[in-house]
Amino acid sequence: MRELIQTADRRQSIQSTPNTDYFTRVVPMRIANPIYDSVFKYLLEDNQLAKLIISTILGEEIIELDCRPQEQIAVHSLTVYRLDFAATIKNAAGEYRKVLIEIQKAKFETDIMRFRRYLGTQYADVNNVRIEQGNKQALPLVTIYFLGHPLNYITAPVIRVGREYYDLTTNESIAEREPFIESLTHDSYIIQIPRLRQDHRSEVEELLQVFNQDKIPGVNKHILEIQEDEVAERYRPIIRRLHRAIAERPVIDAMDVEDEVLEELQKLERKADQERIEKERALADKELALIEKEQALAEKDRERIEKEFVLAEKERILAQQQRECVEKEQALAEQQRLLALLKNAGIDPNQ
Repeated sequence: MRELIQTADRRQSIQSTPNTDYFTRVVPMRIANPIYDSVFKYLLEDNQLAKLIISTILGEEIIELDCRPQEQIAVHSLTVYRLDFAATIKNAAGEYRKVLIEIQKAKFETDIMRFRRYLGTQYADVNNVRIEQGNKQALPLVTIYFLGHPLNYITAPVIRVGREYYDLTTNESIAEREPFIESLTHDSYIIQIPRLRQDHRSEVEELLQVFNQDKIPGVNKHILEIQEDEVAERYRPIIRRLHRAIAERPVIDAMDVEDEVLEELQKLERKADQERIEKERALADKELALIEKEQALAEKDRERIEKEFVLAEKERILAQQQRECVEKEQALAEQQRLLALLKNAGIDPNQ
């Protein structure tokens, strides 16, 4: 990290010498990577830049922005800023909303439930209201998700999930807005950082180039390199503040801690995956052993049935032989009875 500060000092030294136009134009500006919570927090601490970023993403002018302080949380004995950026905004139409921003650098299985719990907390927060004409009005929510991983099916870099009112009978769009509906539903903006393009086809993409991870110059993921003259004038204050961030020791230290926390979380996830795989393998082994046991039992039953069948067949044959023997004995006895009758009648049976 000392190298980053020295780099910033060298750049300032170059800019202070004569004939710097060539270097300013050719040498890319090194900026802190805003995908890090600590850097993004540093960026949004500038109220004007926060308004610029949010208004560009929402596509509307923001005339007021009131940020909520960040909080630190402990993660497995490490302490790091967990980005929980929330701001109350007022647009040119005089409408107030609560904007929630989440940055997720890596994908974890628990993300969805964490986002859902966070949203539930925001909906239940009694402070997310405004007093209008003596009545409490719940602030409509808007969520912005910066994802450091791509979605499974959608390739668009920036996605807006908007609400529309429709008459279900006629399917006609309804222009009016109801506080009841606005307070219970919300619009969302999803930014897929890995899918950001080099060619900027909109104002939002022009702004979001400062998040493009393809601009990482080497193995140090804390730094992006960007040509200042390729950035629209209105967004240059953003990259200049990000440039200043690489000389801020607290920001640099926080990025290091975030890397450690992320690595630890990934290790825990891999460990959990390994434990799950081992449990599934153990369960599969048990099921296989049970199947083999059932197959062995079925084989024994089959052998027993075959033995019983053979025994029954032998018994049938024996019974048949016994029946034939009895029949022979009965026939012989009948023959002897007839002979006796003939003798008694004085008839020679040989005649």
